[in-house]
Amino acid sequence: MTTSFFVAADWLAEHVDDPQVQIIDARMAPPGQEHRDLNAEFKAGHLPGAVFFDIEALSDHTSPLPHMLPRPAAFAVAMRELGVSRDKHLVIYDEGNLFSAPRAWWMLRIFGAQKVSILAGGLAGWQRDELLLEQGLADTREGEFEAEFSPESVKSLTEVLLASHEGTAQLVDARPAPRFNAQVDEPRPGLRRGHIPGAHNVPWGDLVVDGELKTTDELEEIFRRQGVDLNQPIIVSCGSGVTAAVVALALATLDAPDVTLYDGSWSEWGARDDLPIEPAQ
Repeated sequence: MTTSFFVAADWLAEHVDDPQVQIIDARMAPPGQEHRDLNAEFKAGHLPGAVFFDIEALSDHTSPLPHMLPRPAAFAVAMRELGVSRDKHLVIYDEGNLFSAPRAWWMLRIFGAQKVSILAGGLAGWQRDELLLEQGLADTREGEFEAEFSPESVKSLTEVLLASHEGTAQLVDARPAPRFNAQVDEPRPGLRRGHIPGAHNVPWGDLVVDGELKTTDELEEIFRRQGVDLNQPIIVSCGSGVTAAVVALALATLDAPDVTLYDGSWSEWGARDDLPIEPAQ
């Protein structure tokens, strides 16, 4: 495995009945595939004993922005109802593209879970190994989850504007290069093209291979090539705060000491006509 943040399918297959291990399905449809019924997909086949961590449903629906963190109390109630206990070893998986599992990993950690891992290769890797799947919904007892929120780990628009203007932190944008460079439209309507002034582009897909992170040497080289100093403060962002967590995971793997996430990301910044962008329009 690349890092301690991942577990292998054969390890998890040996621990599916361990009462201290809890498996969490965090599949999420990428932009353009919102028509998919992920609840139905989960019921049709998931890892044994898994519960469905619906990132969309668990977001703050009082916000006009997509996928914003919920209030700590609301998250804790949702986790208890889902049967998730904060003190267990939580193992998250997604479809196998490492698209959404890091967002669930980040959310659980931001609300106080200590032992959170990601299944290397995700569901696709599990199926390639011809390991058992379950159907339907599991009977779960109520979990034990008290949220301990780390608000300093989440940045607001005002804080990002200050960092962009004064250079107090490096901004790292996880969107693909054509979007970062204003060469194509955003998948969400109504957003301008471009990026936050001064941001570095580290596309999340460049960090991933076969549903896990690349080697630490490869990750270090990618950040170095993009001009990111791992020892200085870093604020990660993307389109809506989901794939920014892939970059946060990679930076955690490299022991970067000061990494925060701009939850509003380009969905917030790109919707505003009064904010500066690059390339200038």
